[in-house]
Amino acid sequence: MLFNSYAFIFGFLPVTVFVFFLLGRLGPDWARGWLMLASLSFYAGWSANYVWLILGSILFNYLIGETIIASRLGERRVRTAWALRVGIVGNLSLLGYYKYADFFIANADVAFGASWSLLHIVLPLGISFFTFTQIAYLVDASRGEVKVSEGSVLFRARGLLNYALFVTYFPHLLAGPIIHHKAVMPQFLDAANFRPQVNLIAVGLALFTIGLAKKVLFADSYVTTVHDVFSAGHVLPPLVAWAGALSYTLQLYFDFSGYSDMAIGLSLIFGVRLPINFNSPYKSTSIIEFWRRWHISLSNFLRDYLYIPLGGNRKGPARRYLNLYLTMLFGGIWHGAGWTFVIWGGLHGLYLVINNAWRGVKPKSAATFSQRLIYGALTFAVVVIAWVFFRASDITTALSLLSSMFGLASYSSADAIQIVEIDKDMTWKILLGLFIVFVLPNAQQIIGMKRIDPGKADETHDDVWKIRCWLRERLIWTVSAQSGVVFGVLFFLCLLKLRQVSEFIYYQF
Repeated sequence: MLFNSYAFIFGFLPVTVFVFFLLGRLGPDWARGWLMLASLSFYAGWSANYVWLILGSILFNYLIGETIIASRLGERRVRTAWALRVGIVGNLSLLGYYKYADFFIANADVAFGASWSLLHIVLPLGISFFTFTQIAYLVDASRGEVKVSEGSVLFRARGLLNYALFVTYFPHLLAGPIIHHKAVMPQFLDAANFRPQVNLIAVGLALFTIGLAKKVLFADSYVTTVHDVFSAGHVLPPLVAWAGALSYTLQLYFDFSGYSDMAIGLSLIFGVRLPINFNSPYKSTSIIEFWRRWHISLSNFLRDYLYIPLGGNRKGPARRYLNLYLTMLFGGIWHGAGWTFVIWGGLHGLYLVINNAWRGVKPKSAATFSQRLIYGALTFAVVVIAWVFFRASDITTALSLLSSMFGLASYSSADAIQIVEIDKDMTWKILLGLFIVFVLPNAQQIIGMKRIDPGKADETHDDVWKIRCWLRERLIWTVSAQSGVVFGVLFFLCLLKLRQVSEFIYYQF
């Protein structure tokens, strides 16, 4: 089931919300049980055959987690490290089989001249996200970061029902953000969240509408251009090639940030705050900053559960750079079973190594406005180049498009005219998308960070672009009749586009 569908908006969501709060009057356990069952039915809307897979994964990780927790509490004589290893190996084995088995078989055929048949395994939706979520839970449990104090309501979080809800919770299930048990489970146990909170519902619906608009009004508008340019099969004029690369850069941003906004907004309706996953990443002035703003929950996961365990920056510059590179290489492999994803991760690993090395030799000083423009343009350019590998079906296609972008090969004028005429509106679509990305405030700035997460302050720093400050002040959302009309019209425009339903890009990962 898709967030951007009539069935979800007018069927699944209102029924789930109504019954949740109705059962909340009978008792929290009833409401939590309903929300877990509703989340499973949401997942089954894609393929009921794989419900057993996620249930098996939940049971396996729950038992491993209970073993680790019991060991730490002295309830069982089991070595925590061994239980954790079993849990991690089990999770990675499941992910490896479904996501990488055919990739390894295909490459083994090429490397060894074998003739093994591919398994043609269908990748279960959300497997990368619910696997990483549960790995984080097991590691947190081994570190004593899962709250299980006796005498506290948090002790009840150890129940299988609550753990199943934590994993299957539908707003984050299919494409994140990656969540932590210690941050989310106390909210599921908070009695206040089983009564409708009008302010949170209003904020949630506003944020959901912004995310929906990003997806159906913007992300989907680039699909045709992206497909035609990346599947052209021949050399293109530089401007057309760059138009394709920029279109995908914008499509991916609006698609995934839109999903994340919708997920956070939907969760707020139930009184549960999910972590912010995007913070205007294309406005970054360095690759280091980019990865602090793009897919934040994944960046934090890679840092906390891979980069730091590898040694982080504790073993000298050379080891630090190696750890950075390996971390990003793994991040690329996590995204997909293909050499293009390996190259994408390797490129970002190289970018981070260069960026950190540059910071090590360049004296620290406040950047001027012109320097920020140059740094920002350079950062955006190398990100776009890496996205070419991320989107291309194979390395040959990526290299061909990059050659076209930089004018390294000749092209046919007839082919150029054919591609340009496929979508004559792509120029203004790209310019509009760049204006929204670089000039307009992001979703949490419009809604107000304090409304989404009271523990964080709204951004108050001065912006060097006066037009951006002026627009931000006038686009701040408030609970008012005027805002209601604006968001109502925006929601109606989105509904008109739902007849052209398309999946989110990160469903593929």
